[in-house]
Amino acid sequence: MTVEIFTDGACSGNPGPGGYGALLRAGEYTKEISGGEKMTTNNRMELTGVIEALSALNRPCDVILTTDSRYIVDGVTKGWARSWKKNNWVKSDKKPALNSDLWDRLLSLLDIHNVRFVWIKGHAGHPENERCDELAVIQRDLYVKGNNRLPL
Repeated sequence: MTVEIFTDGACSGNPGPGGYGALLRAGEYTKEISGGEKMTTNNRMELTGVIEALSALNRPCDVILTTDSRYIVDGVTKGWARSWKKNNWVKSDKKPALNSDLWDRLLSLLDIHNVRFVWIKGHAGHPENERCDELAVIQRDLYVKGNNRLPL
């Protein structure tokens, strides 16, 4: 069975408070996950959403991962992240690769799961992307308000 994963990240300021949201679907089963950080960047939240979603899988899976992050899609599909790692997290322009801690975690997960990345335009009415954005914004806003707990 193929697992569909949809992810998104949000940040207020860059850096600033941020959140991520992910939706996982396998057959009739759907799971939503989200979280955030008080001080982060949008790219860190995008990466964290993908990492947390793949980490939620309890065995190796075939995955179709849909995101509006070119940073992630290009970083993986164009081989940039593996090249950065091979070169001790230095890019071809000799500058340090940002977010190497998260890229390293993602690359480890990609060694476990067979993931096909699909890029979509953000905020374009894609229902799952819109839901992930809602989850990310909720988490981000909890940190903007200085409270990272839901008022339950």
